[in-house]
Amino acid sequence: MASGFFVLLDDIAAIMDDVAVMSKVAAKKTAGILGDDLAVNAEKASGFASSRELPVLWAISKGSLLNKIIILPIAFLLSAFLPIAIIIILVLGGLFLAYEGAEKIYEFIFPHKHEESEGITDEVLTEEQILEMEKGKIKSAIVTDFILSVEIVIIALGTVIGEPLTQQIIVTSIIALVATVGVYGIVALIVRMDEAGYKLIKFSKSEKSISRFIGNLLVKALPLVIKALTVIGTIALLLVAGGIFVHYIPFFHHYVPQIKLPAIIKEFVIGLALGLVVLVIVNLLKKIFKK
Repeated sequence: MASGFFVLLDDIAAIMDDVAVMSKVAAKKTAGILGDDLAVNAEKASGFASSRELPVLWAISKGSLLNKIIILPIAFLLSAFLPIAIIIILVLGGLFLAYEGAEKIYEFIFPHKHEESEGITDEVLTEEQILEMEKGKIKSAIVTDFILSVEIVIIALGTVIGEPLTQQIIVTSIIALVATVGVYGIVALIVRMDEAGYKLIKFSKSEKSISRFIGNLLVKALPLVIKALTVIGTIALLLVAGGIFVHYIPFFHHYVPQIKLPAIIKEFVIGLALGLVVLVIVNLLKKIFKK
């Protein structure tokens, strides 16, 4: 009886060891889209009155958890009964990511005007108006999170698609939870950077004090950090998309290894090329439907 118990413990330890290894692989595969998720959510969680940033972020975080609770069971059912659907969703998701990355690059090179939105501040709007606008932004952020969450879950699941279902569930669930807690935890720190900076400036007694210097640095750094995350996220989107195309589309899987370039360059170029194709198609469809 005792020996059977220790055999069971040994089996559990072996499974957990496999889970740890696979979780590392899945984390690497999803790192690119997590970078974009971080950039998107940092941008969406900023621009609110200081006292409302964390409550808004908490509301978005709860929505993100609910998204994953909805997505995970569906993904596991597809993996168990229709595994080919995971590959199809991966490729379709890759096209979406490539399109999003290409669109950001296109907009950077050929900027166009956007409708100016009213700032959410305590001075300009009433409390009811602030809450109403917050609801709109929260809903928009949760919808965006849903799309990114589908990709995170499917990419994570794609790395363990050949493993036993139990390990698929554990690994993918770990990645989904880490994605939510990690991303929104970092976003919370980012959006409070300027507030921390203002407090350091306020409590500094000297114009040349270290606390005032750090405070000014934090205040000035916030928009730069968000811009940097946007650039990193865009590159990561195209790399993730390119990696999906190379691994799951036979043509690229067999053709790309013959090109003598680093894998990261190949994946970026393929991701950008297909992203631009999708961008052209989407823009043409928009023009047709407008007419």
